[in-house]
Amino acid sequence: MRLGLSLGYQTAWSTPADHLALAQEADRLGYSVVWAAEAYGSDSPSMLAWMAGQTQRIDVGSAVMQIPARTPAATAMTAATIDALSGGRFRLGLGVSGPQVSEGWHGVRFAKPLGRTREFVDIVKLAIARKEVAYDGEHYTLPLPDGPGKALRLSFHPPREHIPIYLAAVGPKNLELAGEIADGWLAVFYAPEFADEHLAAVSAGRAKAGKELAGFDVVPSVPVVVGDDVASCAELVRWYAALYVGGMGSRQQNFYNQLATRMGYGDAAREVQDLYLAKRQRDAAAAVPMEFIDRTSLLGPKERIAERMREYAESGVTTLSVSLFVADRDSGVQTLRTVAEALELSGVGE
Repeated sequence: MRLGLSLGYQTAWSTPADHLALAQEADRLGYSVVWAAEAYGSDSPSMLAWMAGQTQRIDVGSAVMQIPARTPAATAMTAATIDALSGGRFRLGLGVSGPQVSEGWHGVRFAKPLGRTREFVDIVKLAIARKEVAYDGEHYTLPLPDGPGKALRLSFHPPREHIPIYLAAVGPKNLELAGEIADGWLAVFYAPEFADEHLAAVSAGRAKAGKELAGFDVVPSVPVVVGDDVASCAELVRWYAALYVGGMGSRQQNFYNQLATRMGYGDAAREVQDLYLAKRQRDAAAAVPMEFIDRTSLLGPKERIAERMREYAESGVTTLSVSLFVADRDSGVQTLRTVAEALELSGVGE
């Protein structure tokens, strides 16, 4: 199992310089990849291109580039360019986002996300491989018919004809699609105790493509808080869990709430959502079960984190990407070092 660093996106309490310092420390420590995110603020490819130019070995990956934000061809251009700038260190993580962002921010209908994702990935692969991009799908048609457009191919030679593609997937059908068309899965709220169900769906997709699970990168983003008291560590993650389970989406369509329900926390998930949508965020955070937080995070002293890492590796995780819940840059650097030491202690690192 390798280590990754999930930086997220820029917030009111972070700066690009902070994220760069953490990426550079992860590079020095031998982490395999650093991921940047986007929602409706900072974009991931700009951050990744900037960090690629100031790191040496670590891969840079989008977790994610939003499918509704760009055409497939523009996504392929960006991916090929960052791969060239970084010397072949780019990983393309894609996701459909959610209805509120897709329709409210990008003006793109959210309907049929699986079909749109499949066609989007098809076109990206064609373009990066420098094949003539001609496509006749339900959602994308290239070139447009009865017009002056012509089928084109990428006009420069990127370092690789195939850039690793990852899908951010939560539901069973999207997990199966990831297994079928992608090289890896970007997971959230991943608990080793519930991994079998998730990976069965991925394996079904791999089988459709005539492939096995071996070689497929399973990449959960896992909150990490180092400290002596596990319950105190969990308090730093509680608000994040409440935001996603309770407020990330509508009452009718919240993928994270549905995930928590499938994991056996249905009653708590409903309570957290009711409280969050009633603008009682503090009560919603208090209602998140400690067990849910502990199962989906790395909490406590180094030895406990190492023990938990063994469970992640045994469940099928190949890249464990940590999300730092820390107060400042220096604390983040120290946490990265402690996580690297914990991996060595665990005995499951590559």
